[in-house]
Amino acid sequence: MMLLLPPHSASAQGRLDARYEATLAGIPVGKGAWTIEITDDQFTASATGGTAGLLKAFAGGSGTSASQGRVVNGALIATGYTASTTTSKKSEAIRMALVNGYVKEFAIEPEPPVDPDRIPVTDAQRHGVYDPMTGAMLRVPGSGELLTPDACRTGAPVFDGRMRYELKLDFKRMETVKAEKGYQGPVVVCALYFAPVSGYIPDRPVIKYLSAQRNMEIAFAPLAGTRILVPFRMTVPTPLGTAMLEATQFIATATHVAKTN
Repeated sequence: MMLLLPPHSASAQGRLDARYEATLAGIPVGKGAWTIEITDDQFTASATGGTAGLLKAFAGGSGTSASQGRVVNGALIATGYTASTTTSKKSEAIRMALVNGYVKEFAIEPEPPVDPDRIPVTDAQRHGVYDPMTGAMLRVPGSGELLTPDACRTGAPVFDGRMRYELKLDFKRMETVKAEKGYQGPVVVCALYFAPVSGYIPDRPVIKYLSAQRNMEIAFAPLAGTRILVPFRMTVPTPLGTAMLEATQFIATATHVAKTN
């Protein structure tokens, strides 16, 4: 069977080992790590992170998240997603099982109390969605240049186990970045817009704030060996100053293994 496949079929293979630092108004408030592994037919992604200081006022704590699934024609199709967060007040775990973009099962432990103000998530809204981690990785179809304005002209319907929302991107500019370790080169910077759909409480200030924001942006860098772009930097204006998550290490390596018959 391998003999019938075109020679480039094995080329979508890469690995990323990234470290990020979070700052608020220029003050370091946390660190995180993100590891992604993409092979011919499957992928895994896992992140860990903790925040301290000022950021605790509205984000807080530490957490881990992981996503895994299949690679189909270069696209990442998640089959499972888990996330856990721990703050001084509580710990929480979210689990989801997905089938071709449909969230078949999801659970939050411990189960949160029912809030009558929360807009319920319908079954229809669990179709055609990404988990938050897979939704953060951009796939650029075709075989042309990866970092172009067109890469930003997209969006992602996301379900995080509690809330269903839309992320819309738009092209802002091209830039050159240099991580302390690893990647140095061009990134494509996209404007980021957030629109809640369901699973949220409309009166929550943070929801209103994020929905109204027109100055959030994400800079994407390429994951070598694949047609996937990964966030290198994200900036969100806040009432306390600009919150920024930026890669201090971004080591992306192509892991192409030649097929032999």
